[in-house]
Amino acid sequence: MSEDLERIKEARRAWEEGPLAKALKRFPYMDKDSCRFYTPLDIEPFDFLEKVGFPGTYPFTAGTFPVEPMAGLTRLASLAGGKGEIPGAGGQTRAAIYSGYGTPEDTRDYYKGLIEQGSRGGPNLAFDLPTQCGYDSDHPLAEGEVGKVGVCVDTLADFETIYEPYRGDLDLDRIASNFTINAPANVIIAMYAALAEKRGIPLEKLRATPQNDILKEYIARGTYIFPPRHALRLFRDSLVFITRHMPNVNITSIGGYHIREAGATREQDLAFSMAIAIEYLRVGVEAGLQVDEFAPRFTFNAFGGSMEMLKEIAFQRAARRMYARILKERFGARDERSMRIRQALGAHIGPSSTTLQRPLNNLTRAVIGAVASALSGGRPLPFPPYDEPLGLGWSVEALQLAQDAGRIIACEARLLEYADPFAGSYCMEALTDEIESAAWKELEKIEGMGGAVAAIENGYMQREIARSAYERQRAVERGERLVVGVNCFTGEHELEVTTNRLVPNPYDPERRERAEERQKARLAEIKSSRDSREVARLLRELKALAEREEENLLPHLVECVKAYVTEGEICDVLREVFGEYQAASPF
Repeated sequence: MSEDLERIKEARRAWEEGPLAKALKRFPYMDKDSCRFYTPLDIEPFDFLEKVGFPGTYPFTAGTFPVEPMAGLTRLASLAGGKGEIPGAGGQTRAAIYSGYGTPEDTRDYYKGLIEQGSRGGPNLAFDLPTQCGYDSDHPLAEGEVGKVGVCVDTLADFETIYEPYRGDLDLDRIASNFTINAPANVIIAMYAALAEKRGIPLEKLRATPQNDILKEYIARGTYIFPPRHALRLFRDSLVFITRHMPNVNITSIGGYHIREAGATREQDLAFSMAIAIEYLRVGVEAGLQVDEFAPRFTFNAFGGSMEMLKEIAFQRAARRMYARILKERFGARDERSMRIRQALGAHIGPSSTTLQRPLNNLTRAVIGAVASALSGGRPLPFPPYDEPLGLGWSVEALQLAQDAGRIIACEARLLEYADPFAGSYCMEALTDEIESAAWKELEKIEGMGGAVAAIENGYMQREIARSAYERQRAVERGERLVVGVNCFTGEHELEVTTNRLVPNPYDPERRERAEERQKARLAEIKSSRDSREVARLLRELKALAEREEENLLPHLVECVKAYVTEGEICDVLREVFGEYQAASPF
């Protein structure tokens, strides 16, 4: 230890035994964790280029890219005369806000309204639960759920309806689409390819992001169908097909966000996400591809979040560094694009940090998350809307406040003008190291079991998340984890501040109630008008191909959906061949 560090070590001991000890004695409800102070001792040894580097360069700790484009929002807004951003000025092709409900006609009409209001983004589709689980709208298990938490999609005809507004300068080669679906993701990818072919648009011109993150479903969300190893075969098929035929389509959007929302700790979120990413990378390499051929098309939906702002900033920095090292050191990636974590949403608080009580307080919480994102190399996007726990995330008022909050952070606070401002901070570098080190230990444990699939099959990750979720809730109930307005500051003098709705829900309640009935009638009409012999032939061929592990099913799925074979019919054949996953007990 250098002479300077020895002096700091002695000075810290004197401070802890003197001023700090006296202060803590005076305030007995406090302890050392209430007033942590970091010094060079906490990050020794520290090599700037190894640990941090420059934004947009390995190891990407300081940021995924050299600049954050939204940092130019102030300039754009001034050039636009105060009326907003200049359309297309240095922007990127992106999908619109996450949405979708009821029947395809309902969602089509919603997108028509967005376009009339000036939206240029493509569909960002939320699918209903039957669609996510591979059931058609007329299946008995779908009863009561059709169109409820997203739009129902049974056949290519539904896709054709949804995309009716997207023509001309908004055709498929001019927009980007997002598909939040996992187990039957290949069917949706096939529909998008079939729709493009019917419109005469080359597949290489398509831009889209299917979530296509099936392993996360087994440990967090639950919308799985097939056993994990068969699900990975389907992932392999989409990875190879997209790499060869759809080079501008992302392969997956890995969702650590869902893992944390299910109850995982910060370190589990990072370790489990990396374990899943490693499994997907292995699949591509084992399929005979070079990692740099496909890894640049991996994205991350988002990681989880919390109200602990400094730790969430450190988390984002640790995640970027950890992923870069995995790609470079384990998989031999040479292209820096392969090593970058690409995610639309940076640090945030996560819906589980919002409260039903005093919902307007959630705006304050979301802004804290957006500040964390800006200070960690992301965009200041307050998420979720303040009315998230009320089930009203659609509200124009909440979205406007969130959008304006991000603008204030960029244009008034100007936080984006400083890339990784905490770089070199004793506190931030120590926290980053601590989070990364804990995640590596957890990841090594999973790798020792044989990887993410093995840890799912033996129930390890499910049990760990269940345990962490239980412990987190118990901490709230015991008052060890404070939530304002829930378990503290709840006296009778406190006010429940509310807001009025200025804009009605765009989805008419009567149409919502009749969505299932209308979709069943539509599906019956499609089934009666299609070539049933061709459908039967295609399904027989699908079964034969599915029984051969080496076959890539996606080209055949494109042919199936062109003949209006339903998603449920396709998934039923695959259920017959692959079986269905039976969840391991989490306890």
